[in-house]
Amino acid sequence: MSNTIAVEARNIFKVFGRKPQESVRRLREGASRKDVAGLGTAAVIDASLTVKRGEIFVVMGLSGSGKSTLIRLLNGLLEPTAGDVEVMGTTITGLAGAKLRAVRQQHISMVFQHFALLPHRTVLDNIAYGLEVRGMSAAERRERAAEVLELVGLGGWGDKLPGELSGGMQQRVGLGRALAADTDVLLMDEAFSALDPLIRREMQEQLLELQSTLGKTIVFITHDLNEAMFLGDRIAVMRDGRIVQTGTPEEILTDPANDYVASFVQDVDRARVLTAASVMEPARALVTVAGGPRAAMRTMRDLQTSAAFVVGQGRRLLGAVRDRDVMRQVRDGQGDLTEAIDEDIATVSRDEVLSELVEPAVGSALPLAVVDDQRRLLGVIPRVTLLAALGNVSSDTTEIPVVVEPPATVPVDAMTLALRESAGGDPIPVGADEAEVVA
Repeated sequence: MSNTIAVEARNIFKVFGRKPQESVRRLREGASRKDVAGLGTAAVIDASLTVKRGEIFVVMGLSGSGKSTLIRLLNGLLEPTAGDVEVMGTTITGLAGAKLRAVRQQHISMVFQHFALLPHRTVLDNIAYGLEVRGMSAAERRERAAEVLELVGLGGWGDKLPGELSGGMQQRVGLGRALAADTDVLLMDEAFSALDPLIRREMQEQLLELQSTLGKTIVFITHDLNEAMFLGDRIAVMRDGRIVQTGTPEEILTDPANDYVASFVQDVDRARVLTAASVMEPARALVTVAGGPRAAMRTMRDLQTSAAFVVGQGRRLLGAVRDRDVMRQVRDGQGDLTEAIDEDIATVSRDEVLSELVEPAVGSALPLAVVDDQRRLLGVIPRVTLLAALGNVSSDTTEIPVVVEPPATVPVDAMTLALRESAGGDPIPVGADEAEVVA
C-alpha cells in the first residue's frame, strides 16, 4: 500500500427529491435527515474519504446508512448533489457519456451482491465479457480469462454455465470478471452478503490472498462489522448518511468515536481484529549477551524472575536464560552467557491476530516474544495480558501465574550469595543500576 491517493470524495452530498440544493444548504447548517425530509431524501451527507493505492477500504453501516449510494457516487453511477469525486487523479463529477465510460473502463470495476452473470454464456465468456466490450480480440480475451479462472480457483470450470455453479462459485466468476478488466480500483458492494457463512469466509480469505498478490485498490461495502474488521486496512462507519468515524480496525475497536460506534463494536470478535503489536508490552527482564552471566543474574534477582530474554547487537533476540543455569555459570566463574541461552522460545510477529497467539501462549512458560523480520525484539505479551485483551480476565488479576515474568525459582538470597562469592567481595545491592542491562 502506498500513500498515493486512488479515490477521494470531498464533502459529497446526495439528496433525492424536489429541492436537493435547499436540502444541502440546510444540512450544511446542521440540519438532520429528518429535518429536511419535506424537501428530499438525504442519502449521503457531507461525506469525505481518501482511499490509498493498494488499500482495502471498507465502508460499513446498517441498511439505510447511505453506504450503497456512496459507492455509486464513487463510480459515477450517481451524480453528487454537491461535492467532488476523484478517481486516479481524474475528477469524475460532471463527466458523462464517452468520457465517463473511458474512466470506468480504465480505472473502475465492480462486483455486486447478486453476481449479475449472463446465464446463457459460459463461465469463461462471463469473465471475458468486459474485455469483449472494450474491443479486445477473442483470442486475447479468452487467454486473459483463462488466467483469471486459475487465479480465482475455477480452473477447469470455464465451459460451464452459471446455473451449474454454486453461489460461492458464481461469486468467484463475478470477482474474476472484475479482475480480468485489470482496472486500478475494485468496488465491491455487499459482494459476499448472499453467501452461506462458510463460503463467505472462504471468499474473504481468498480476497485477502488475491490482494496480497495483485495489490488492487478495493472499496468494500458491508453491513457486517466482523467482515469489515477482517478485510479492512481502514474502515469508514456510516450512520444516517454521514461518516461518523474512519480508522483502522484497531482504532475503531479500541477508540470508538461515539456511543453509536461503541455499541456497534461491543460484540465484535476481538481475537480476529487485535494484533500482537496492539497488546505487547516492553520487555522488563531483558539483558544483552555481552553483559555476561553476572549482569543477567542481577537483573533476574532485582526483578525476582526465573528468566530473562537475551538480545545481541541491534536488539536481535537470541533466546532466554533461566536463573538456575545462570547461577551455575556465576558459581563456576564462567563469563560467556551464550552457553546458557535457550534458543527454543515462542516468538510471534507484530501483525499476528490474537486468535493465533493463544496456542503458543499456552505452551510457553515465558511471555511471548514479539519480533520483526530481522528477529529484533519489539516487545512481549504475558499470558495474562493476552487473556485480558481477549476479554477473558481483568488485566490486574492475580489468578494467572505468568503475569509479567515467571517467578524466580532460585531464592534472592542465594543469588546474592553467588554474586558475592564470584566477585570476591560485597555484591551489588538489590535494585542497583547495571549498565549492561537493556531497560
